[in-house]
Amino acid sequence: MTNHLAAASTPKSHYQLLDGLRGVAALMVVIFHVFEAYSPDHPLTQPINHGYLAVDFFFLLSGFVIAYAYDDRWGQLSVWDFCKRRLIRLQPMVIMGMTVGALLFYLQAGDAFPLIEKTSVIKVIGMMLIGYTLLPILPSMDIRGWNEMHPLDGPAWSLFFEYIANILYALVLRRLSIRVLSLLVFLAACLLVEVAVFGKGGDVIGGWSINAPQLHIGFGRMLFPFMAGMLLMRLGKTVRIPGAFAVCSALLIGVFCVPRIGGAGHLWMNGAFEAACIIIVFPIIVAIGAGAGEQGGFSSRLARFFGNLSYPLYITHYPLIYIYTQWAGSHHPTVAQGVGYGILLLIAATTLAYACLKLYDEPVRVWLAKRFLGKRMRVPPGEAVGDTP
Repeated sequence: MTNHLAAASTPKSHYQLLDGLRGVAALMVVIFHVFEAYSPDHPLTQPINHGYLAVDFFFLLSGFVIAYAYDDRWGQLSVWDFCKRRLIRLQPMVIMGMTVGALLFYLQAGDAFPLIEKTSVIKVIGMMLIGYTLLPILPSMDIRGWNEMHPLDGPAWSLFFEYIANILYALVLRRLSIRVLSLLVFLAACLLVEVAVFGKGGDVIGGWSINAPQLHIGFGRMLFPFMAGMLLMRLGKTVRIPGAFAVCSALLIGVFCVPRIGGAGHLWMNGAFEAACIIIVFPIIVAIGAGAGEQGGFSSRLARFFGNLSYPLYITHYPLIYIYTQWAGSHHPTVAQGVGYGILLLIAATTLAYACLKLYDEPVRVWLAKRFLGKRMRVPPGEAVGDTP
C-alpha cells in the first residue's frame, strides 16, 4: 500500500468528551421519538419538544471533527482516499439500518402507515437495496405514507446530508481560508434563521423528503452547523471548565427539553430560540467539550461507551419506533400508560445497537480498513470521533 495512505493513517488524540456528548444526544433522540408517538402531528405539545435539534448538533460535531482529522492531511491524502475512509466509517451501519427496517417492515402495518399492507415483498427488497446506496427515493415511490426519502429507516435522511457535507468538504471547503469560511458560515447562519424564524412551522423540523421545501430545510440545517464546526476547530477556541461532561450534558438535555416557545400565535419566537441554540449554544458546548482534552477514569470510559454506541443507536432505533408509533396510534394510551413500553423500547434499541456495534460494525470496519486502506484499524478510529449524523 502506498506511503501516503500510511502517513494519513496516523492516529490523533481523542476528543473523549465529544464522544460522550454524541452518545447523550443519540439517547435523547430515541426518547424524543418515543414521546413523539403520542403527538406525531402536534409539535406544540411534544413533551421533549426540541429533541430533533440533536441532528443539528451532530452536524456541528461532524464539521469540527472532520476538520480536525483531515485538514492537515491533504498533502498525503487524495479525495478518493478520504471518500474510502468516510464510506468505511458510515456505510456498514447504513446497510444494517436498512436491513433492520426491511425485516421489521410488516410488523409496522396499521392505520399509521396505510401503504404497508399494499406493498409487496419485492418492492420492500428494492427499497432496501436502494437504501443501501443512500440514494433518496421520490415521494411517488413511497411505501409507508410519510413521504420519507428512506421509508425503511427514516433517520437515514441525515446521513444523506452528511455525505453531501463530506463531498463539499473534500472538494471545496477544505481549501478555503478562515476569512472565506467565516463569510460562508455567516451566510449559512442567515439561511438557518430564514428557515427557523420565517418558515411556516417556526422551527427547523424537516429535511427528510425529496421536494423543494424539505430540501430547503435540509440544506439550511446542514450547512451552518457543519461549516461552523469546521471554523470552530480552525480557530482553536476552546473552553476549560471543571465538570465539563456534566455541564455539557445538562446543557444539551436542557435545550432538548425546553417546551415549545411562543405557542401557535407566535411561531417566530420558537424559531428564534432554535436558531440561537444552533448558532450560539451548540458551538459553546462543543468548545467546552474540546477544551476538556483526553481524560481518564470512569467518566472517560462512560463517554467512550456512549460515543461508540451513538451511531448504531441512531441508525437502527427507528424501525422500532415505527412499531411503537403504530401501537400508540391504535391503542391511544396516555403517556403514563405507555411509559413501560417506552422503557422496553429504549432497552431493546440499546441492546440492538450494542449487538450491531460489536458483532457487525467494528469487525466489518476492521476488515474493510485492512482490505481497502492496507492497515490494521484501531476501532474506533481517531478520526471517527463525533463524526456521525
